[in-house]
Amino acid sequence: MIPLAIVLFLNAAFNAVVWPQFYKRVAKDPRARDVHGTATPFLTVHVVLISIALVLALVSVLLGIAALTGAL
Repeated sequence: MIPLAIVLFLNAAFNAVVWPQFYKRVAKDPRARDVHGTATPFLTVHVVLISIALVLALVSVLLGIAALTGAL
C-alpha cells in the first residue's frame, strides 16, 4: 500500500501547489470581472473547478493516510 500512498500524496501536493497559483492568474484576468467589478461566469467556472481540485487533494491525503495505516 505504500506505492498507493505515495501516488495519492503526490497528487495532493500537485493540486495544492498548482491550483492556487492558477487562481491568482485567473483572478487577474480581465475576463474575471465585468465593468462593475462583479464576477463573471469565467471567474465562477474557474473557482468551481479549482475548488473541486482542492477537495480532491484533501481526499487524496486522507486516502493516502488510510493506505499507510492499513485502513484500506
